[in-house]
Amino acid sequence: MSYISQIELDDRNLPAPTPEIAQERKVAIFDLIEENSFVLPSRDGQEIPNGPYHLGLAIRDKRLVFDLDTEAGQKAAEFHLSLSPFRQVVKDYYQICESYFNAVKNLPPSQIETIDMARRGIHNEGSRVLQERLEGKAEIDTDTARRLFTLICVLHFGA
Repeated sequence: MSYISQIELDDRNLPAPTPEIAQERKVAIFDLIEENSFVLPSRDGQEIPNGPYHLGLAIRDKRLVFDLDTEAGQKAAEFHLSLSPFRQVVKDYYQICESYFNAVKNLPPSQIETIDMARRGIHNEGSRVLQERLEGKAEIDTDTARRLFTLICVLHFGA
């Protein structure tokens, strides 16, 4: 029962996303809710409420905030991560995504595939960074990390 059943992005103070960003966000949230693994380990001998969890994801004071409640509304955890380790990989991801979106309109499939492979590689790097940053706070699988990284990019886009 350790998974995310609901996710809410706090994008109140962010500019409206581009259609591509909005689609990436929609797909990432859908895929995340469909299948994910999110385990909160016990810390300092304290018992952690069991999931499923509602996740609030936001950027506040230049920090990435994970706010987790149980489905019953009980606070499960909250942790803040520095955005510094994500800056370069998010920047690289946006640049390659822009190239990909432009390529889809103009280039042959072989060149689109090459750009898409690079995009997936950068996405994998971002998910690896996220897993490292969450070490000791939450245990997530690779697919969950990839989807969460997409959502971090969506939030970072406007921050």
